[in-house]
Amino acid sequence: MQRIEHLIDGTTHVGTSGVTKPVFNPATGAQTAELSMASVSEVDAAIASSKAAFAEWRHVSLARRIKLMYAFRNLLEANADEVARRLTAEHGKVTSDALGEVARGLENIEYACGVAEMLKGSYNEAASTGVDVYSVRQPLGVVAGITPFNFPAMVPLWMIPNALASGNTFVLKPSERDPSAPLLIAELAQEAGFPPGVLNVVHGDKLAVDRLIEHPDVKAVSFVGSSPIAKYVYETGAQNSKRVQALGGAKNHMVVLPDADIDLAADSAVSAAYGSAGERCMAISVVVAVGDIADPLVEAIKVRMEKLVIGDGSDPASEMGPLITAEARDRVAGYVQQGADAGATVVVDGRDAQFDNDGFFLGVSLIDNVTTDMSVYQDEIFGPVLSVVRTDTYQQAVDLIETNPWGNGAAIFTRDGGAARQFQLDADAGMVGINVPIPVPVGYHSFGGWKDSLYGDTTMYGPEGIKFYTKAKVITSRWPDPAGSSVDLGFPTNS
Repeated sequence: MQRIEHLIDGTTHVGTSGVTKPVFNPATGAQTAELSMASVSEVDAAIASSKAAFAEWRHVSLARRIKLMYAFRNLLEANADEVARRLTAEHGKVTSDALGEVARGLENIEYACGVAEMLKGSYNEAASTGVDVYSVRQPLGVVAGITPFNFPAMVPLWMIPNALASGNTFVLKPSERDPSAPLLIAELAQEAGFPPGVLNVVHGDKLAVDRLIEHPDVKAVSFVGSSPIAKYVYETGAQNSKRVQALGGAKNHMVVLPDADIDLAADSAVSAAYGSAGERCMAISVVVAVGDIADPLVEAIKVRMEKLVIGDGSDPASEMGPLITAEARDRVAGYVQQGADAGATVVVDGRDAQFDNDGFFLGVSLIDNVTTDMSVYQDEIFGPVLSVVRTDTYQQAVDLIETNPWGNGAAIFTRDGGAARQFQLDADAGMVGINVPIPVPVGYHSFGGWKDSLYGDTTMYGPEGIKFYTKAKVITSRWPDPAGSSVDLGFPTNS
């Protein structure tokens, strides 16, 4: 049985807590590894290592940091297949989704390679007589990242490149469910030449999380996960005087107007609802069908669902893999029953799908005639379940998004440019798609929602990421009048 250990101060640190957790292959249900869980002393050791490394790393030139970042980017690209293989083996997502996750992570490293431009300050000469005023941005120190199971490679790469490029050191606490891919990424950073301690990895659960967000030497915490935990991390971190960005859950709506291209809308709904088994915070979980498009749209989605190939993510034929755990599978299946019991129409029941192994598979579900008082609408299901809410008007659809407690993403499908423009103004969400179901920003913009989808100071990666991992300093300087200097500078006596 493989044993997965921590990475502290540039070396593999064999866990001493005596506590381990199993790691499974969701496609087979078999345990594939044993993960060492960190004790408080081991979290402290990682933080101490990063603090010691920061003393030198913050003074490393921008030119050197950028060179290392390019080397890191190239190594990750060269090892993309291995990172994707680990993602599939421990998360279950199909290979194409896994490679796409690596590609989105690479975008963030590439953005960080331009950090010299982002860290430029400003300068005012002679703000007053003999007085200059200028600003700079400086690193915070030791920063920490607590990342989720659903994107175990991409989300750490939302954080690590900007943090390191800005001169910080980083302690990563990845999900204990699929730790191999983020550990490999940290090892590739070491291979690229980042000094020991600049990037440490500790595995753990709530004990490790609490220590990171309470430790006085950790200056900032980045988190992605469910809204209740995001709120907890934000509040606890703030109480301990830390800068915090904590991204929470979502209930993303896709509004389909009567004039929409039904084929485009149906294709988009299926890929956005069921990709990665629906285990993503930007998944479309609610289709809002406006007016008389509802019946043909539901039928078009159903037809496409029947063709969806569900299987082991390592099989090139598979289009959707299993859920992360047996418990997640059973919880999601329970929501389908709750929808039926509440009076919704179960058009396609994923529980009817049959699989010939012990993997954590569940078929895709489509539930029509959902109302806002049902649990399938109110809760973040985080699985392959798509609800359809019918409305008579555009305004009713917009009101659904506004009154929902989450505000991560929203999308509209229409041929009407005026309606699309109005929606981008009206949609109460941080990321909006127009004929695009999952509007995840590219690496040079920033990712983050509104309302209960975001707690903290800033959104993630891109320009906001640089801002989060740096602090502004303004310097006001005055030098003696050159005429009174002891050094002959060639000024006339009456200057």
